[in-house]
Amino acid sequence: TIFIFFFWALGFLLLIGRLGYLQIYKGDDLSDRAVAQRMRPQTIDAQRGNILDRNYNTLAISVGADAVYALPNSVRDVEGTARQLAPFLPISEAELTKILNTQSTTSVWLARGLSVETAEAIRRLGLPGIRVTKRPQRYYPQGSLAAHVIGIAGSDNQGLEGIEYYYDETLKGTPGQLAVEKDATQRSIPGGDSEFVPPTAGHDIVLTIDSVIQYVSETHIQEAVISSKSDRGLVLVMDPNTGEILANAIYPTFDPNYYQDVSAGRRRNVAITDQYEPGSTFKFVTAAASIDLGLTYNERTFESGSYWEVGGGRVRNSDGRVFGSISFLEAMERSDNITFAKLSAEMGPERFHPYIRNFGFGGRSGVDFPGEIAGMVATPRLSGQALQWANTGFGQGIAVTPLQLLNALCSIANSGNLMRPYFVREIRDSQGRLIERVEPEVLGQPVGSSTAVQVSQLLRSVVVNGNGN
Repeated sequence: TIFIFFFWALGFLLLIGRLGYLQIYKGDDLSDRAVAQRMRPQTIDAQRGNILDRNYNTLAISVGADAVYALPNSVRDVEGTARQLAPFLPISEAELTKILNTQSTTSVWLARGLSVETAEAIRRLGLPGIRVTKRPQRYYPQGSLAAHVIGIAGSDNQGLEGIEYYYDETLKGTPGQLAVEKDATQRSIPGGDSEFVPPTAGHDIVLTIDSVIQYVSETHIQEAVISSKSDRGLVLVMDPNTGEILANAIYPTFDPNYYQDVSAGRRRNVAITDQYEPGSTFKFVTAAASIDLGLTYNERTFESGSYWEVGGGRVRNSDGRVFGSISFLEAMERSDNITFAKLSAEMGPERFHPYIRNFGFGGRSGVDFPGEIAGMVATPRLSGQALQWANTGFGQGIAVTPLQLLNALCSIANSGNLMRPYFVREIRDSQGRLIERVEPEVLGQPVGSSTAVQVSQLLRSVVVNGNGN
């Protein structure tokens, strides 16, 4: 009897000790865990900021759209639910059954961006564990206008490409949360606790793009590509005094409202992400460098025969033109390869290379856009590059982006000042109050102002008197 008494007494002491440990030592922690199990938090998406052009015309906005989600733990008949729901969703019945069989205690999104009719039809089904709610969806009211600049945003309120991606942290805002005390079957407990943290809307982005200039650019590049039967074309328009990009038009284009219908390559902003050999459009750089060094002037004459031998190779005009004795001004107007190859050789890579780099080639400009590449500029060596650098004088053997070339040309129009190109000029809050204004930034001065004036006059002469019309 004594043994049994002590045995039970010891058991009760152990139980009392365990109870004290759970209620006193671990009480607060277990209480918090119990509340966390009953409180079912639901994320409330923040309103994504708008994207506007420089005149505050809306280019991207978020609108409310119906979405459907499942609470697998609350679904009573998985097969029956999947069979009734599948016809309204872009998910097969088998895949839907697999999702609903996960027995997850959290919600699972099934589809977003539902039409009003589809959402109402799902509501009428009244399926346990299936909910329809409103979620913000990105909408681009101008369709394909400036699509390659704006980019796209995904169904989870996240930027995926373009400005939407680069400024995602600014645009997306801060999600809110609604936590309601629920039982194990996801039913709200009458009189239970609830917590609401409101979302904070994202900031609006005001672009440097002018919708009118953008529209005109897109219209003309489309006509040019179609009439010339080209694969692709682009137009870039920039304010040379500030670096603001006023238009960035690419054809073929796409509608960001239906971006899934085109390939990622079709959506790429090739003005920034792709490089090419500029050819004769690069000659203004050679002209500017040689003038700035005092090596040439309008009246200086050059001999331009059928070819010029240099570095074990030959330089000639692509169409076989022979000019004989030609002034520098005439060489510019007629785009004579031989004259510019001779000027490049006369400068030598040790003097020409710094000018090329100072104009922004071979390095990123710092434009506020994802995926910018640096291009390619050869590094000078002590020997063995004579032909390569002669070709560089007329834009061969070098790779640039369209944005680099335009920005370098704009520095000639801006008294030799090279600006940082940019797409966003203002950031405003959801109430329209100014948060930040982007100021123009000078990256450097590749040539003096007097040189820039002379090159500007030469380029005008190319259009008026030469083959640039």
